[in-house]
Amino acid sequence: MSIFFTDTDCEMDYVTAEELNIKVIGMPYTIKGQEQFYDFGKNTNIKEFYDMMRSGEVATTSALNIEDYIEYFEPILSAGEDILYVHFSSELSGTFDHMKVALNTLNEKYPDRKVTCFDTKNISLGAGIQVIEAAKLHNAGASDEEVVEFLTNFSKKIGIYFYVDNLKYLKRGGRISATSAVMGTMLNIKPILSVTDDGKLEKLTTVMGTKKAVKFLYNKFTQEVTDEENTDVYIVDADNKEIGDSFAKDLENTGKKVNIKRLDVGPVVGAHCGPGTIGLIFVKK
Repeated sequence: MSIFFTDTDCEMDYVTAEELNIKVIGMPYTIKGQEQFYDFGKNTNIKEFYDMMRSGEVATTSALNIEDYIEYFEPILSAGEDILYVHFSSELSGTFDHMKVALNTLNEKYPDRKVTCFDTKNISLGAGIQVIEAAKLHNAGASDEEVVEFLTNFSKKIGIYFYVDNLKYLKRGGRISATSAVMGTMLNIKPILSVTDDGKLEKLTTVMGTKKAVKFLYNKFTQEVTDEENTDVYIVDADNKEIGDSFAKDLENTGKKVNIKRLDVGPVVGAHCGPGTIGLIFVKK
């Protein structure tokens, strides 16, 4: 049986990862000149991170290097084990170019071992939901091929919608112009973002104000969330607990028999969307 890996851009809480026996690759971020690796919140002070961003500190992210991947994977392969790695969208980072070089090197060294990778074509809990369900299957004895077959269909059922509270972070990331950021901020514009089928970020629409942004997410929930009972639906926030909790309460009152769960947006994803972001992630009908 293979060893199951994921990375911390496939956001979930560390307790879930430990319960499911998932090996976790920490993705890097830098703030105040110090590089750190996200650990699903186990030892990360997420509130402090967003406080620093709000005070004007610039957070950046970077790719893991080839040696990092070898350090994660080689102990498993040298012990005679295979690897199943379910990861965030390869369209959103150059880190996977380094991973491919590392895997080619390891394949030459351990030709009898197998590394199976699945691209969730998603980010945050849009990827994390897939990781959780895949790990459950894996732990129940499914083969790597069976897990990939499941994910190939399941990944198409994930809904992910979020709004960005402050446009300056999209400007820093080159997703909007400086002029658009200034004008949008003056008009209290909130872009609604999602992830395309091929794993790229896209802007669906823009609305004016937080209330309309939350209403947009609310409508997506009522229209698209599965009717299957006890399915997990996630509301995530980047240091916007009050709005996130209020939104969760609204969804609990819709009568849908799903589990509403709350989680933080971690520093790696948060470096790009900025504090105040609210997201909704779920399995579609």
